[in-house]
Amino acid sequence: MTKLRTAALSDIGHLRSQNEDRYMQDDGDGLYGVADGVGGLPGGEDAAQRAVEEVAKSVQLLPTNPDPDLATLVRKVNVGVADLGQHVSPNMGIGTTLTFGVVRDGKIFIAHVGDSRCYVARDGQIELLTRDHNVESDAQLRLQRGEVVYYHQSNRNALTRCIGQPTPPEVDVIVRPLLARERYMFCTDGVTRLIREVELGELLSANAEPAKVAQELVTLANRRGGPDNSTVVLIFVDEV
Repeated sequence: MTKLRTAALSDIGHLRSQNEDRYMQDDGDGLYGVADGVGGLPGGEDAAQRAVEEVAKSVQLLPTNPDPDLATLVRKVNVGVADLGQHVSPNMGIGTTLTFGVVRDGKIFIAHVGDSRCYVARDGQIELLTRDHNVESDAQLRLQRGEVVYYHQSNRNALTRCIGQPTPPEVDVIVRPLLARERYMFCTDGVTRLIREVELGELLSANAEPAKVAQELVTLANRRGGPDNSTVVLIFVDEV
């Protein structure tokens, strides 16, 4: 039987007037993840809140078999957030990132849209499982294919996919078997823009309870200025 320890923490930071991050930590449904309302658009907190609510309701309705179809689920969530945007901000819409995992039958099913992230650490090694959906990351991918790409540095962090966009988003889905001693982290960019990957690996690998690790991560982000909201959700896999 799979045995997990989990924790979650969100903080407004030092500069923002409100927290537009939301998180999911439901041990009963095996649902964990984050959403980060898109800056520069009105209603970021509304978008993130609606996204996590829609995901939670949809996960409860998933059949036990076969494996969950998270891509279809996320596209339905996108419709819900886009519809809300027509009321909150009819001229501009609203948007949010969405990165979450569902734990079932010894596996984790991860869905990802935007630039929040999911990492896994084990035996002192950390791996980024998701790819940021922003201008810089997309340009790097196209360059690897041999394409000629131009973009302005000032736009490098602009999202190229989000929940709430008018068209159905392309959803990255990752399926992994869980392994004992793995430690998963879902987090918003208020964490990853301030803490280097090697530091994340060290903190995730520490001999500490997940709640303490989550607090250390958020505290470190704030100590380095806390310019954004910072949110982490942790899953420590003890047994599979």
